[in-house]
Amino acid sequence: MAKNMRVGITHGDYNGVGYEVIVKALEDEKITELFTPVVFGVQKLFEKARKDFAPEMTGVEYIRNVSQIKDGRINVVELPTGEVAFSPGEPTKESGESAVESLETAVEAIWDGSVDVLVTAPICKTAVQSDRFHFPGHTEYLEAKSNDGDSPSEEKNTDASGAVPYRSQMILFDDFIRVALVTTHLPVSEIADAITKDRVLDSIERLDKVLRSDFGCERPRIAVLSLNPHCGDNGLLGNDEGDKIIPAIEEADQKGLLAFGPYAADGFFATGAYRNFDGVLAMYHDQGLAPFKALAGEHGVNFTAGLPFVRTSPDHGTAFDIAWKGEADPTSMREAIYKAIDLCRNRERYLRASRNPLRKARIEKAGQDKTVDLTKETI
Repeated sequence: MAKNMRVGITHGDYNGVGYEVIVKALEDEKITELFTPVVFGVQKLFEKARKDFAPEMTGVEYIRNVSQIKDGRINVVELPTGEVAFSPGEPTKESGESAVESLETAVEAIWDGSVDVLVTAPICKTAVQSDRFHFPGHTEYLEAKSNDGDSPSEEKNTDASGAVPYRSQMILFDDFIRVALVTTHLPVSEIADAITKDRVLDSIERLDKVLRSDFGCERPRIAVLSLNPHCGDNGLLGNDEGDKIIPAIEEADQKGLLAFGPYAADGFFATGAYRNFDGVLAMYHDQGLAPFKALAGEHGVNFTAGLPFVRTSPDHGTAFDIAWKGEADPTSMREAIYKAIDLCRNRERYLRASRNPLRKARIEKAGQDKTVDLTKETI
């Protein structure tokens, strides 16, 4: 990895607030001392955003491909995009196609090691749909892409067939709360059937692993939310807790994981109980994300865990209603960038420690303390 970490940034839907929050987040002249930004976008749109929203920005390098990236500069990789249908506040077919092109180009750069982490600006989920892109959003696309061909990571999780399945997990977090989801983009009518004991248990296990590897939690405490109001009221309001969620928590406990619950979501967040846990597992999208966004405000970050690389994004959408008006707050984009760097470094440290758990040990030899590298010396 480059000494100065390279952060790949996609421009999202260019008719939304993507360019505004990007240039505002990168405006500080000292930003390139911390990392090297690599924006995958359109030069004339980036330049317009810079002039409109970040006139003090300096050190911009417009390049044609990732081989020309210059560390210590703000690099803008020009996309071979077609016609730009610039229409602030209105998603277009062209803006959707350009969002996909930016994402695909950035993922290629992750794959070949040209950038180290990925930060994505918001897309319009309807504008991106085509024969080329048929996913509900970034999360599903990146999971599929991670399982299609060679991975940029040496760490492989193989199943019984010898395949390398990467399974994404959506986690929203700030400095005080981390919320993961059992189900993500599902209609409400399908959620109950999608919640099974095995799926809840698997989500607990994967969240435990991510909290250890990417967030540096040694023994994570996980709170599991109920599906039904009042935890089902002993079956009066549903049996999902007794049939699915509680058995999953009990099995997790048998495996040595610190999972607790189920907790009714309303009281859990209202009383601040989330502060007692390293992670919270919600059953469905709005159950977890609505209270999270109310608590985190502009500091929230969306993290796609379980991939062979780190991907984050702001926790807001395209905000077409304020696009290109100078009103967008860059805080979440800025947090997404810095948190991506932190997550990547945490993962690197965890992987190094996991590869060599007995890397160094202190022993007494000849009456003196001596540090011995157990990979090189037999005692």
